[in-house]
Amino acid sequence: MSVKVQVIFYSMYGHVYRMAEAVAEGAKQVSGAEVSLYQVADLMPDDVLEKYGAKAAKTAFAKVPVAKVDQLAEADAIIFGTPTRFGNMAAQMRNFLDQTGQLWMKGALVGKVGSVFASTGTQHGGQETTITSFHTTLLHHGMVIVGVPYTESGLMHMGEITGGTPYGATTLAGPDGSRQPSENELKIARYQGKHVAEIADRLFRK
Repeated sequence: MSVKVQVIFYSMYGHVYRMAEAVAEGAKQVSGAEVSLYQVADLMPDDVLEKYGAKAAKTAFAKVPVAKVDQLAEADAIIFGTPTRFGNMAAQMRNFLDQTGQLWMKGALVGKVGSVFASTGTQHGGQETTITSFHTTLLHHGMVIVGVPYTESGLMHMGEITGGTPYGATTLAGPDGSRQPSENELKIARYQGKHVAEIADRLFRK
């Protein structure tokens, strides 16, 4: 029996999408893991997205299926990715999670593995608060939270400015969004995906 890993992200300019791809790549390294990639629906109309230059960026992942709340119950592990908005998750992700009340009532996510990765505009733009505040929702659902242990050497990398926390992989987009995830950040993201899938495999494979 394979373990089912869902990577669910919201991305406005593509930074979180690139990290999500790396997370999924890492999870797929675990033998027998069934890995699915989904995006959270946007809340902004197309004209607003175009005004902010996001509509064109979204074409890169336009074919990624949109996540449905009920599908969460089918996963053994769920790895969420979100941009940071003033130290918290993006409204699109919050809206998605706010629709999981029926799953909470049924205890449908209790015991499943949960993990989070994020993107911020600046080095101290709330990477850690975004992830740890996200954990609160996962704990209310009874999920088993997994981060990134320091056995991932990229967390100790000091040769350049880089994202990466023990709470989850992160990337820095830059104030104008021009910076793309670095190889070190993608490496940490792949490690997170693999680590989560390995733990889910130990818990759920029969």
